[in-house]
Amino acid sequence: MSDHILVIDEGTTSTRAIVFDRELQQVAVAQEEVALTFPADGWVEQDGQEIWDRTVSVARAAAEEVGGVERVAAIGITNQRETTLVWDRETGTPIAPAIVWQDRRTAPICETLKAAKHEKAVQAETGLLLDPYFSGTKIGWLLDNVDGARARAEAGELAFGTIDSWLIWNLTGGTVHASDVTNASRTLLYPLEAGTRHWSDAMIDLLDVPSSLLPSVLPSSAIYGHSIPEILGKPLPILSAIGDQQAALVGQGALAAGQAKITYGTGAFLVANTGSARPVSDNRLLGTIGYEIDGSATAYALEGSIFNAGTVVKWLRDELGLISDAAESEAKAAGLTDNGGVYMVPAFTGLGAPHWDAEARGVISGLTRGARAEHIVRAGLEAAAYQTRDLLDAFAADGAAVETLKVDGGMAANDWLMQFIADICDCAVERPDYSEMTALGAAALAAMQLGWTTPKAWGSRDIKGRRFEPAMDASLRDGLIAGWRDALTRAKS
Repeated sequence: MSDHILVIDEGTTSTRAIVFDRELQQVAVAQEEVALTFPADGWVEQDGQEIWDRTVSVARAAAEEVGGVERVAAIGITNQRETTLVWDRETGTPIAPAIVWQDRRTAPICETLKAAKHEKAVQAETGLLLDPYFSGTKIGWLLDNVDGARARAEAGELAFGTIDSWLIWNLTGGTVHASDVTNASRTLLYPLEAGTRHWSDAMIDLLDVPSSLLPSVLPSSAIYGHSIPEILGKPLPILSAIGDQQAALVGQGALAAGQAKITYGTGAFLVANTGSARPVSDNRLLGTIGYEIDGSATAYALEGSIFNAGTVVKWLRDELGLISDAAESEAKAAGLTDNGGVYMVPAFTGLGAPHWDAEARGVISGLTRGARAEHIVRAGLEAAAYQTRDLLDAFAADGAAVETLKVDGGMAANDWLMQFIADICDCAVERPDYSEMTALGAAALAAMQLGWTTPKAWGSRDIKGRRFEPAMDASLRDGLIAGWRDALTRAKS
């Protein structure tokens, strides 16, 4: 019986396949790391072919774990957003490495556009700001820096895609070139206008991107096509595609206006559902499409992005050797009575919302002879809380105050950090027992296509978990935040 959904969850540092049963409970998982390379200051790249090869490997392994592909009814996809690939339509070969969302190489292009006073119009059209984070300037950079690429693009020989498009193209043997509305809304090329599913002529002209490069745009829950049988052993319908942060919003069941979540993964992303109200920010937050369910619901969202969260723990482990694994960071932080005045601003690739400083770089401040490795580890964890507080302050100033913070992602497993976030942000933190909300969201959207659930049923389900209440004295909180703001000033360009 085909009673399972296979979700491809292609993230920044790994690709996973997670299988869910008809009740949307996880029953199998396979995961492989995907390498990041850093060829220059602020540059972050990946090999598109490696992403695809590892995706096939984990998908086959996960399907086998549940008894074979005959048990699988459909595929869902969720992915790292903004990461940009351009490939040859005939051969399917990328013309260059993928430019990862963290990459800052197009900062000069963005500064030129800002100097020409384009940002206000860009924000009105797309909901986004002029920043290297987004795909549009990455596409232009590839066309202008790979020999012959612009001429080939104008001749219709090349295709652009975020990672969802790349996976769909390969799954369907190159017959479907499509993206979903959430990924499209992160490109700087898509109008923030729910339900239209067309690219922005104004942004295509401003960024000088040939329209022939662009994929068609579909709802997040829709029929994208079928995988070719050579990949998994039989054709499977692809019934969902959605950017990872919006997927977590769906996974958390935050389908009503006013509900919000933050995912602590490679970066950290706070997303608030604004329903049918198009978000407008005066505090440098992002307006985006939250999700679109074919024939049913569409929601806007307001978002704030922290560029480095889980990467800090990985850096403490791999580059500094201060911890052997992520769990050890919790023990080291909890073993101290305070932070010793040590703060870390992890602006490895600049600062995201609400600062948007592409040229900021990381600092560790407050070091004395009494500072130990444990203080640096704790400072790295504390940074996630301070940056979350910065986002919540901006959300509140935009009239979207968050009273309860729903959390998920790898760092959410850290009890000490979740309590510290509750204390610094002065709001309750709710953590579900099942943390893989990104994959679960993609599975739920595919299940809606199969008729296994409905948006109403999914949004009203009971989610078991743990709640962390703020318990810190206000004067201590204010002092810690003041120390963070001083360190932040030192990091900014």
